[in-house]
Amino acid sequence: MNDNYLKKLDRVTAILTQLQSKPIVRAQDLAEKFDVSVRTIYRDVKTLENAGIPIVGEAGSGYSLMEGYKLPPVMFTKEEVLSFITAEKLMQKFLHQSLGNHYQTAMEKVRSVLKHSDKNLIQNIEKQIDVYNYHPKPEDNIRNIIPIILESIAEKKQLIMEYKTVDSKISTRTIEAVGVFFEFNYWYIMAFCTLRNDFRQFRVDRILQIFKTQNPFLQEYGQINDYRKSSNGNKTKVRLLVEKKIINHLANSKKYYGLIEEIDRGNEVELIFETEWINDGFPRWLITFADYATILEPEILKTKLSDIVNRISNKHQ
Repeated sequence: MNDNYLKKLDRVTAILTQLQSKPIVRAQDLAEKFDVSVRTIYRDVKTLENAGIPIVGEAGSGYSLMEGYKLPPVMFTKEEVLSFITAEKLMQKFLHQSLGNHYQTAMEKVRSVLKHSDKNLIQNIEKQIDVYNYHPKPEDNIRNIIPIILESIAEKKQLIMEYKTVDSKISTRTIEAVGVFFEFNYWYIMAFCTLRNDFRQFRVDRILQIFKTQNPFLQEYGQINDYRKSSNGNKTKVRLLVEKKIINHLANSKKYYGLIEEIDRGNEVELIFETEWINDGFPRWLITFADYATILEPEILKTKLSDIVNRISNKHQ
């Protein structure tokens, strides 16, 4: 059995898995995934059809399995089983609690189709993997909150929620959710707020009540990252000169605070930001490494930073 035959066998099996997991699969997408020509994919699909797999569709429009057709459970490789164990450990630490029970049930179904030897592998290795998370999970006021949000996105229905802001003000909002994302140990909704007539992000643990309406979205939306890059207000340009020895410690947070450019300045790096949080968020972040940084502009940032330092000093004298 030569290598080309084995590669084709692996590829055809993987295509069958794709057909089982998606409503429709395009030949072009499969060709890119497996780094082969579209014509090769056509031949692979023909191989599946000759093996008795009822595939609906044709070249150019996409393929799917005939509705109602059932295949035996998928068999997993040892490497895939090990990846499941690692992913499960991550999910236990970072998965939102409203999804936890659903994920656990799904994993039980995955375990149920494993070979006996793979079940033994899990039992032997799962206690040897751990993920340390030093931040406690925030508690939610509502059961199944993320599934409610995701259902509204899938069905394109508006949500009405009661929301508490960072300064404890409570308001009722009608929103059209674009997506959810996890950042700095919190889950957020990115949504179009009909009250503000603009896009906003809301922390999930600050939602006091939420329910899905039957009102359809007023407009179509793109991907969530299209809106996370957009501004909700006026941005201020900030230039910092930071010692190189701490740059690696800012790897994740500097992008969050609006980094747009880095310039090498010998022993230092000039960081250029566009930030909406010049009044509070940015100076409070800057204070964590201010002894290694010089503010080049704006002057208002120097004032904000000095005010915070003075308040801290006066409070602890």
